[in-house]
Amino acid sequence: MNKIYKIAYFGGDPLGAPVLERLVKTPFQPSLVVCNPDRPSGRGQKLAPPATKVVAQSHGLEVAQPETLGASFFQQSEWDLFIVVAYNKILPEWLIELPKHKTINLHPSLLPKYRGANPIRTAILEDDKELGVSIMLLDEKMDHGPILTQAKAEIENWPIKGGQLDQILTDLGADLLLQTLPQWLTSNLKPQEQNHPDASYTKKVSKQDGELKLDPYNMPVGENAKQMYLKILAYDGWPGTFFFHDGRRYKVLEAHLDETGKLHIDSIVPEGKTDTPFLSHFK
Repeated sequence: MNKIYKIAYFGGDPLGAPVLERLVKTPFQPSLVVCNPDRPSGRGQKLAPPATKVVAQSHGLEVAQPETLGASFFQQSEWDLFIVVAYNKILPEWLIELPKHKTINLHPSLLPKYRGANPIRTAILEDDKELGVSIMLLDEKMDHGPILTQAKAEIENWPIKGGQLDQILTDLGADLLLQTLPQWLTSNLKPQEQNHPDASYTKKVSKQDGELKLDPYNMPVGENAKQMYLKILAYDGWPGTFFFHDGRRYKVLEAHLDETGKLHIDSIVPEGKTDTPFLSHFK
């Protein structure tokens, strides 16, 4: 492919940085990367750059970190395409329509299933291994636009942790994006309308959603145990799962279900301490 395209990439966590890393090694390297502003992080609350910015700067790409998406900045250039991957701001319709080839979005679900901000964790919580990724044209509604391409994921040893599923769908999504771009930019793809009546939706997750209501001396069995186990897997990393006992907070690191369907917590982090076996505290 000899033509050089003028592309802007809008990226956020968790997919934005690794997909960008793949993109910069191809003819579709963006000339501009748009991501969130630096935010305070850690105990010292020092400003830390988002991962997408770190990747962009490591390759010498121009970076923009607007708090709001203003018209004047983007209208200074003629764009061929915008690519959106896990960017957490809603693009206005004028911006979506600005490039010659419009704006496409990589979404980590088989749309119209799991529209919204949290498809990966929701799939684990729902114990749904029929997963994949979609490349769609953005429109003014959330994850509503017509589909360009989709790919199903092959997942072994289900259920798995949220971070592991992030990686699987990131790799699959990057592969699909690189297959889709040359077809879309040469007008060899026809967008297909989603089956909107089948749409399902996800919600944002907060730290409080990770709480487990359990008695460490009387662990749950059956469906309640299964739902807690799925939550531990889904929220591994962020926001994490935890429980309270005698006013003290315990973070859960590892757990499993036994053959009877009983939940076993294997390792924990007591508040103010380091990781330790569960049974060293609750025999």
